[in-house]
Amino acid sequence: MAEAAAALGQFDFAGDDHVVPFQVDGLDVRGRAVQLGPMLDAILERHHYPAPVARLLAEVVVLTVLLGTSLKFDGKFTVQTKGDGPVDLLVADFSTPENVRAYARFDQALLNKAIEAGETEPEQLLGHGVLAFTIDQGKFGQPYQGIVALDGTTLEDIAGVYFRQSEQIPTRVRLAAAELFDRDNAGKPRHRWRAGGLVAQFLPEAPERMRQPDLHGGDGDTGSGPHGEDDSWAEARSLVETIDADELTDPLVGTERLLFRLFHERGVRVYEPRAVFDRCSCSRDKIKGVLKGFTAEEIEASQEDGEIAVTCEFCSTTYRFEPTELQPAE
Repeated sequence: MAEAAAALGQFDFAGDDHVVPFQVDGLDVRGRAVQLGPMLDAILERHHYPAPVARLLAEVVVLTVLLGTSLKFDGKFTVQTKGDGPVDLLVADFSTPENVRAYARFDQALLNKAIEAGETEPEQLLGHGVLAFTIDQGKFGQPYQGIVALDGTTLEDIAGVYFRQSEQIPTRVRLAAAELFDRDNAGKPRHRWRAGGLVAQFLPEAPERMRQPDLHGGDGDTGSGPHGEDDSWAEARSLVETIDADELTDPLVGTERLLFRLFHERGVRVYEPRAVFDRCSCSRDKIKGVLKGFTAEEIEASQEDGEIAVTCEFCSTTYRFEPTELQPAE
Protein backbone atom coordinates (compact mmCIF):
# COMPACT_ATOMS: atom_id res chain seq x y z
CA MET A 1 0.00 0.00 0.00
CA ALA A 2 1.47 3.34 -1.01
CA GLU A 3 2.19 5.91 1.68
CA ALA A 4 -0.11 8.91 1.66
CA ALA A 5 1.46 12.33 1.35
CA ALA A 6 0.08 15.45 2.98
CA ALA A 7 0.65 19.19 2.97
CA LEU A 8 1.42 21.12 6.13
CA GLY A 9 -1.76 22.10 7.93
CA GLN A 10 -3.70 18.98 6.88
CA PHE A 11 -2.64 16.84 9.83
CA ASP A 12 -1.24 16.88 13.33
CA PHE A 13 2.52 17.25 13.59
CA ALA A 14 4.40 14.00 14.22
CA GLY A 15 6.12 15.21 17.38
CA ASP A 16 9.03 13.58 19.16
CA ASP A 17 10.14 9.99 18.58
CA HIS A 18 8.52 9.77 15.15
CA VAL A 19 10.46 9.46 11.89
CA VAL A 20 8.98 11.56 9.07
CA PRO A 21 9.66 10.39 5.50
CA PHE A 22 9.68 13.20 2.95
CA GLN A 23 10.04 13.83 -0.76
CA VAL A 24 11.05 16.91 -2.76
CA ASP A 25 9.97 16.28 -6.34
CA GLY A 26 11.51 19.49 -7.64
CA LEU A 27 14.97 18.25 -6.60
CA ASP A 28 14.51 14.48 -7.02
CA VAL A 29 15.23 14.06 -3.32
CA ARG A 30 13.81 11.64 -0.78
CA GLY A 31 14.71 11.34 2.87
CA ARG A 32 13.71 11.00 6.50
CA ALA A 33 13.89 13.36 9.44
CA VAL A 34 13.39 12.86 13.17
CA GLN A 35 13.46 14.52 16.56
CA LEU A 36 14.06 12.22 19.53
CA GLY A 37 12.90 13.22 23.01
CA PRO A 38 11.52 10.93 25.74
CA MET A 39 12.75 7.76 24.03
CA LEU A 40 16.32 9.00 23.83
CA ASP A 41 16.21 10.52 27.29
CA ALA A 42 15.20 7.15 28.76
CA ILE A 43 18.13 5.38 27.08
CA LEU A 44 20.72 7.90 28.23
CA GLU A 45 19.47 8.53 31.77
CA ARG A 46 19.32 4.80 32.46
CA HIS A 47 23.10 4.61 32.24
CA HIS A 48 23.96 8.02 33.75
CA TYR A 49 26.56 8.63 31.07
CA PRO A 50 28.82 11.71 31.35
CA ALA A 51 27.51 14.47 29.09
CA PRO A 52 30.13 14.08 26.29
CA VAL A 53 29.44 10.34 26.07
CA ALA A 54 25.67 10.82 26.16
CA ARG A 55 25.83 13.40 23.40
CA LEU A 56 27.93 11.11 21.22
CA LEU A 57 25.68 8.09 21.76
CA ALA A 58 22.65 10.28 21.02
CA GLU A 59 24.04 11.07 17.56
CA VAL A 60 24.61 7.37 16.91
CA VAL A 61 21.03 6.60 17.98
CA VAL A 62 19.68 9.23 15.58
CA LEU A 63 21.78 7.84 12.73
CA THR A 64 20.58 4.30 13.52
CA VAL A 65 16.93 5.36 13.58
CA LEU A 66 17.19 7.32 10.33
CA LEU A 67 18.77 4.42 8.47
CA GLY A 68 17.01 1.55 10.23
CA THR A 69 13.53 2.82 9.44
CA SER A 70 14.33 2.51 5.74
CA LEU A 71 14.38 -1.30 5.96
CA LYS A 72 11.70 -2.90 3.79
CA PHE A 73 11.84 -6.28 5.55
CA ASP A 74 11.83 -7.73 9.05
CA GLY A 75 15.32 -7.50 10.44
CA LYS A 76 17.81 -5.52 12.45
CA PHE A 77 20.06 -2.61 11.58
CA THR A 78 23.08 -2.00 13.80
CA VAL A 79 25.58 0.83 13.98
CA GLN A 80 28.76 0.12 15.94
CA THR A 81 31.96 2.05 16.46
CA LYS A 82 35.28 0.69 17.71
CA GLY A 83 38.07 3.16 18.20
CA ASP A 84 41.16 4.03 20.20
CA GLY A 85 39.69 7.16 21.81
CA PRO A 86 38.19 7.61 25.29
CA VAL A 87 34.88 6.21 24.00
CA ASP A 88 36.08 2.93 22.54
CA LEU A 89 32.70 1.34 21.76
CA LEU A 90 29.25 2.57 20.79
CA VAL A 91 26.41 0.25 19.76
CA ALA A 92 22.89 1.11 18.67
CA ASP A 93 20.44 -1.13 16.88
CA PHE A 94 17.00 -0.83 15.37
CA SER A 95 14.76 -3.92 15.21
CA THR A 96 11.85 -3.64 12.83
CA PRO A 97 9.32 -2.27 12.98
CA GLU A 98 10.01 0.18 15.84
CA ASN A 99 12.40 -0.91 18.62
CA VAL A 100 15.64 0.89 19.51
CA ARG A 101 18.37 0.17 22.06
CA ALA A 102 21.89 1.47 22.59
CA TYR A 103 24.86 1.61 24.96
CA ALA A 104 28.36 3.08 25.20
CA ARG A 105 31.65 1.93 26.70
CA PHE A 106 34.31 4.40 27.74
CA ASP A 107 37.49 4.78 29.76
CA GLN A 108 36.78 7.20 32.60
CA ALA A 109 40.41 8.23 33.07
CA LEU A 110 40.91 8.96 29.37
CA LEU A 111 37.58 10.76 29.25
CA ASN A 112 38.58 12.99 32.17
CA LYS A 113 41.79 13.93 30.38
CA ALA A 114 39.87 14.71 27.20
CA ILE A 115 37.42 16.92 29.09
CA GLU A 116 40.26 18.77 30.82
CA ALA A 117 41.92 19.35 27.45
CA GLY A 118 38.67 20.49 25.84
CA GLU A 119 38.82 17.62 23.36
CA THR A 120 35.20 16.45 23.45
CA GLU A 121 34.13 16.65 19.82
CA PRO A 122 32.73 13.29 18.59
CA GLU A 123 35.73 12.60 16.37
CA GLN A 124 38.10 13.30 19.28
CA LEU A 125 36.25 11.00 21.65
CA LEU A 126 36.12 8.17 19.13
CA GLY A 127 39.69 8.38 17.91
CA HIS A 128 40.71 6.21 14.98
CA GLY A 129 39.07 2.89 14.26
CA VAL A 130 36.04 1.67 12.33
CA LEU A 131 32.34 2.36 12.04
CA ALA A 132 30.32 -0.69 11.01
CA PHE A 133 26.81 -0.76 9.57
CA THR A 134 25.22 -4.22 9.79
CA ILE A 135 21.94 -5.33 8.22
CA ASP A 136 20.62 -8.66 9.51
CA GLN A 137 17.65 -10.30 7.78
CA GLY A 138 17.62 -13.21 10.20
CA LYS A 139 16.95 -16.59 8.66
CA PHE A 140 15.96 -15.04 5.32
CA GLY A 141 19.43 -13.98 4.22
CA GLN A 142 23.07 -13.51 5.07
CA PRO A 143 23.99 -10.43 7.13
CA TYR A 144 25.49 -7.54 5.20
CA GLN A 145 28.14 -5.34 6.79
CA GLY A 146 29.64 -2.12 5.53
CA ILE A 147 32.74 -0.79 7.28
CA VAL A 148 34.00 2.78 7.13
CA ALA A 149 37.14 4.15 8.78
CA LEU A 150 36.92 6.47 11.76
CA ASP A 151 39.44 8.97 10.44
CA GLY A 152 38.96 12.06 12.55
CA THR A 153 36.00 13.41 10.60
CA THR A 154 32.43 13.79 11.86
CA LEU A 155 29.82 11.03 12.06
CA GLU A 156 27.85 12.95 9.42
CA ASP A 157 30.75 12.80 6.97
CA ILE A 158 31.52 9.16 7.74
CA ALA A 159 27.89 8.20 7.09
CA GLY A 160 28.10 9.96 3.72
CA VAL A 161 31.18 7.93 2.82
CA TYR A 162 29.30 4.73 3.73
CA PHE A 163 26.53 5.53 1.26
CA ARG A 164 28.99 6.36 -1.50
CA GLN A 165 30.85 3.09 -0.96
CA SER A 166 27.86 0.77 -0.45
CA GLU A 167 25.00 2.24 -2.47
CA GLN A 168 26.57 4.87 -4.74
CA ILE A 169 23.69 7.19 -3.83
CA PRO A 170 24.47 10.88 -3.22
CA THR A 171 23.53 11.33 0.44
CA ARG A 172 23.78 14.08 3.04
CA VAL A 173 23.28 13.34 6.73
CA ARG A 174 22.82 15.88 9.53
CA LEU A 175 22.93 14.96 13.24
CA ALA A 176 22.69 16.94 16.47
CA ALA A 177 22.17 16.34 20.19
CA ALA A 178 21.55 18.75 23.05
CA GLU A 179 20.83 18.99 26.76
CA LEU A 180 17.76 20.90 27.85
CA PHE A 181 17.45 22.49 31.27
CA ASP A 182 13.95 23.66 32.16
CA ARG A 183 11.24 23.11 34.76
CA ASP A 184 8.49 20.53 34.95
CA ASN A 185 4.81 21.26 35.54
CA ALA A 186 5.47 21.52 39.28
CA GLY A 187 8.19 24.12 38.73
CA LYS A 188 11.05 21.81 39.68
CA PRO A 189 14.32 21.95 37.69
CA ARG A 190 14.50 19.30 35.00
CA HIS A 191 17.24 17.96 32.75
CA ARG A 192 16.45 16.27 29.45
CA TRP A 193 18.24 15.02 26.37
CA ARG A 194 17.05 15.68 22.84
CA ALA A 195 18.49 14.89 19.43
CA GLY A 196 17.53 15.25 15.82
CA GLY A 197 18.69 14.39 12.38
CA LEU A 198 17.94 14.29 8.69
CA VAL A 199 19.07 12.15 5.78
CA ALA A 200 18.52 13.33 2.21
CA GLN A 201 19.25 11.24 -0.88
CA PHE A 202 19.34 12.11 -4.57
CA LEU A 203 17.20 9.59 -6.47
CA PRO A 204 16.48 10.84 -10.01
CA GLU A 205 14.73 8.66 -12.57
CA ALA A 206 17.83 8.75 -14.78
CA PRO A 207 20.58 6.84 -12.90
CA GLU A 208 23.37 8.58 -14.79
CA ARG A 209 22.42 11.84 -13.04
CA MET A 210 23.56 10.34 -9.73
CA ARG A 211 27.21 10.63 -10.70
CA GLN A 212 29.38 12.11 -7.94
CA PRO A 213 32.94 13.40 -7.62
CA ASP A 214 35.45 10.75 -6.62
CA LEU A 215 36.22 10.24 -2.96
CA HIS A 216 39.34 12.01 -1.74
CA GLY A 217 42.39 10.17 -3.02
CA GLY A 218 40.62 8.58 -5.98
CA ASP A 219 42.20 8.47 -9.41
CA GLY A 220 39.13 9.30 -11.45
CA ASP A 221 37.41 12.49 -12.52
CA THR A 222 37.26 15.11 -9.78
CA GLY A 223 33.66 15.92 -10.60
CA SER A 224 34.37 19.38 -11.91
CA GLY A 225 33.22 20.61 -15.27
CA PRO A 226 30.06 19.77 -17.27
CA HIS A 227 29.87 16.21 -15.95
CA GLY A 228 30.24 17.10 -12.28
CA GLU A 229 27.63 17.19 -9.54
CA ASP A 230 24.03 17.42 -10.72
CA ASP A 231 22.55 20.91 -10.22
CA SER A 232 19.47 19.59 -8.39
CA TRP A 233 21.55 17.63 -5.94
CA ALA A 234 23.96 20.52 -5.45
CA GLU A 235 20.99 22.71 -4.50
CA ALA A 236 19.49 20.09 -2.17
CA ARG A 237 22.81 19.43 -0.47
CA SER A 238 23.42 23.14 0.01
CA LEU A 239 19.99 23.58 1.58
CA VAL A 240 20.56 20.68 3.99
CA GLU A 241 23.91 22.14 5.00
CA THR A 242 22.20 25.36 6.10
CA ILE A 243 20.50 23.56 9.00
CA ASP A 244 21.67 24.75 12.41
CA ALA A 245 22.17 22.11 15.09
CA ASP A 246 19.70 24.01 17.27
CA GLU A 247 16.99 23.59 14.64
CA LEU A 248 17.35 19.82 14.75
CA THR A 249 16.85 19.68 18.51
CA ASP A 250 14.54 22.64 19.21
CA PRO A 251 11.20 21.37 20.60
CA LEU A 252 9.53 24.47 19.14
CA VAL A 253 10.70 23.64 15.61
CA GLY A 254 8.90 20.43 14.70
CA THR A 255 10.21 18.09 12.03
CA GLU A 256 7.62 19.10 9.45
CA ARG A 257 8.22 22.79 10.09
CA LEU A 258 11.95 22.30 9.56
CA LEU A 259 11.33 20.49 6.28
CA PHE A 260 9.07 23.33 5.16
CA ARG A 261 11.77 25.87 6.00
CA LEU A 262 14.26 23.97 3.89
CA PHE A 263 12.30 22.92 0.85
CA HIS A 264 9.03 24.88 0.57
CA GLU A 265 10.12 26.62 -2.61
CA ARG A 266 10.61 23.22 -4.25
CA GLY A 267 7.41 21.60 -2.94
CA VAL A 268 8.18 19.24 -0.06
CA ARG A 269 5.77 16.42 0.74
CA VAL A 270 5.74 14.49 4.00
CA TYR A 271 4.39 11.02 4.65
CA GLU A 272 2.89 9.19 7.58
CA PRO A 273 5.34 9.24 10.52
CA ARG A 274 6.76 6.08 12.07
CA ALA A 275 7.02 5.88 15.85
CA VAL A 276 10.15 4.44 17.49
CA PHE A 277 10.43 3.10 21.03
CA ASP A 278 13.03 2.35 23.69
CA ARG A 279 12.65 -1.42 23.80
CA CYS A 280 15.31 -4.03 24.44
CA SER A 281 15.17 -7.50 22.92
CA CYS A 282 16.70 -9.24 25.92
CA SER A 283 14.67 -11.70 27.99
CA ARG A 284 15.16 -14.16 30.80
CA ASP A 285 14.61 -17.11 28.45
CA LYS A 286 17.21 -15.84 25.95
CA ILE A 287 19.87 -15.36 28.60
CA LYS A 288 19.02 -18.69 30.22
CA GLY A 289 19.50 -20.36 26.84
CA VAL A 290 22.98 -18.84 26.57
CA LEU A 291 23.95 -19.88 30.09
CA LYS A 292 22.80 -23.44 29.46
CA GLY A 293 25.55 -23.64 26.86
CA PHE A 294 28.18 -23.09 29.59
CA THR A 295 30.23 -25.95 30.91
CA ALA A 296 29.91 -27.03 34.56
CA GLU A 297 33.22 -25.29 35.28
CA GLU A 298 32.03 -22.05 33.67
CA ILE A 299 28.79 -22.19 35.65
CA GLU A 300 30.77 -22.66 38.85
CA ALA A 301 33.09 -19.75 38.03
CA SER A 302 30.16 -17.46 37.22
CA GLN A 303 28.49 -17.85 40.61
CA GLU A 304 28.52 -15.19 43.30
CA ASP A 305 26.81 -15.81 46.62
CA GLY A 306 25.27 -18.96 45.23
CA GLU A 307 23.64 -17.42 42.17
CA ILE A 308 24.47 -16.19 38.69
CA ALA A 309 23.54 -12.59 37.84
CA VAL A 310 23.59 -11.27 34.27
CA THR A 311 22.95 -7.60 33.50
CA CYS A 312 21.97 -6.52 30.00
CA GLU A 313 24.37 -3.86 28.74
CA PHE A 314 21.58 -2.20 26.77
CA CYS A 315 18.69 -1.88 29.22
CA SER A 316 20.52 -2.53 32.53
CA THR A 317 18.01 -5.23 33.51
CA THR A 318 19.58 -7.83 35.81
CA TYR A 319 18.51 -11.48 35.55
CA ARG A 320 19.33 -13.86 38.40
CA PHE A 321 19.56 -17.64 38.14
CA GLU A 322 20.03 -20.50 40.56
CA PRO A 323 22.73 -22.91 39.35
CA THR A 324 20.18 -25.74 39.45
CA GLU A 325 18.15 -23.96 36.75
CA LEU A 326 21.03 -24.33 34.33
CA GLN A 327 21.72 -28.01 34.80
CA PRO A 328 20.72 -30.29 31.92
CA ALA A 329 17.58 -32.32 32.48
CA GLU A 330 18.23 -35.93 33.45
